[in-house]
Amino acid sequence: MPTHKSAEKRMRQNERRRLTNKAQRTSLRKSIKSYRDLPAGEASKTQSPRIDSTIDRAAKKGIIHHRKASRLKSRLSRKTVSA
Repeated sequence: MPTHKSAEKRMRQNERRRLTNKAQRTSLRKSIKSYRDLPAGEASKTQSPRIDSTIDRAAKKGIIHHRKASRLKSRLSRKTVSA
């Protein structure tokens, strides 16, 4: 246990941020999974820009690395190209 007040506050802040990041990461994974489950025609027309912006926002917030975001978008775009 921390002995300083600042360390106690830091623990509280870290816990709050951990829970927020976990929720955002889970939400991102669910949206990617739902995009992968879509038929190819629907994926290209409506959901492609939406999933790209979701991934970009997660990278901007530091939830995922920017290179992972690029890799995800590239792999997901193959679904729209093949349609």
